[in-house]
Amino acid sequence: MSNMSEHHHHDHSVSVNEDNKKRVFIAMVLTFGFMLAEVVGGLLSGSLALLADAGHMLSDGVSLLLSWLAFIYSDKQADFKRSFGWHRFQTLAAFVNGLSLLVIAVWIIWEAIWRFYQPVEVMAKPMFIIAVLGLLVNVVVFKILQGGDHENLNLKSAMIHVMGDLLGSVAAILAAVLIYLFAWHWADPLLSLLVALLIMRSGWFVVKKATHILLEGSPQAIDIDAVKNNIITEIKTVTDVHHVHTWSLTNDKHLMSLHIKVVEHVDDYDVLKKTKELILHNFPVFHTTIQIEHLDCPDDNC
Repeated sequence: MSNMSEHHHHDHSVSVNEDNKKRVFIAMVLTFGFMLAEVVGGLLSGSLALLADAGHMLSDGVSLLLSWLAFIYSDKQADFKRSFGWHRFQTLAAFVNGLSLLVIAVWIIWEAIWRFYQPVEVMAKPMFIIAVLGLLVNVVVFKILQGGDHENLNLKSAMIHVMGDLLGSVAAILAAVLIYLFAWHWADPLLSLLVALLIMRSGWFVVKKATHILLEGSPQAIDIDAVKNNIITEIKTVTDVHHVHTWSLTNDKHLMSLHIKVVEHVDDYDVLKKTKELILHNFPVFHTTIQIEHLDCPDDNC
C-alpha cells in the first residue's frame, strides 16, 4: 500500500491574482475617498438614503481592504505551519464581507422603518448632486472590478458590495427627484428599504458560498461518481475507487483525496501517473492525494 500526493499549479493564477489585487486597491482608494463626501452630504441634507449609502461605502472600503490583504497573503509561500499557504484567507475575507453586508442591510431596514413613523425633512438638491457623483464613482469602481476574475469569490464579494452601493446611489437620486417634485419624503426610506433587501440577498449568497468552502463542502465543479467511473474505465489495472473526498481552499482551488485498488502486481508509479494525468485532464483539481491498495491479489506475489 502506498500513499502519494502532488500539487497541480496553474501558471496563470499568479498573474490573475496580481491583476485582481491592483483592481481592488484602486477601487478601495476611490471608495474611501467618496465615502467622506456622502457622509457630509447626508448630514447636511438629512437624507437616510445618502447616509445609508455612505455607511455601505464605509463597509465597502473595509471589505475592499480585506480583499486586498487577502490577495497579498495568498501570494505568500506555504510553510510548516500552513502547508497549503494562505489561500483560504481569501474565503475568510469573503465570509466577513458577506456578514458585513447583512449587518448593513439590517441597519438600513431598521432606520427606514423608524423614518416611516417619524418622517425627516430632506433637502433634495444637495442630496441629488451628491447621489449623482456617488453613482459616477460607483460605476467607475464597478467597471474596474468587473474586469477581474469573476470566478474569484473574494473579488465577487467586493463586486457585490459595490453593486449595492451603485443601487444605493440610484435610489438616492430617485428619492431626491420625488422629494423635489412632489414632496414625497417617504420615498427616501422606502427606496432605502428596497436597496437594503437587495443587499441582504447578495450578502446571504456570499456568506452561504464562503461557509460551504470553510466547512470543506464538496465543490459543485467535481462529480465524484464521474471521477470513479472515469478512472476505472480508462485505467484497466484499477478495479475500484473509493474514499473519494473533495473540498476547496478557495472558490477555484479544489483538492481531492482517493484510494484506488488494483488486483495484480503493477508498477505503483505507473498507475499513480496515469491516474493523476486523468484527473488533471478531466477535472478542475489543484491538489490530489492518491493511495494505492493491493488487497485483492490472487497470490502472495503482490
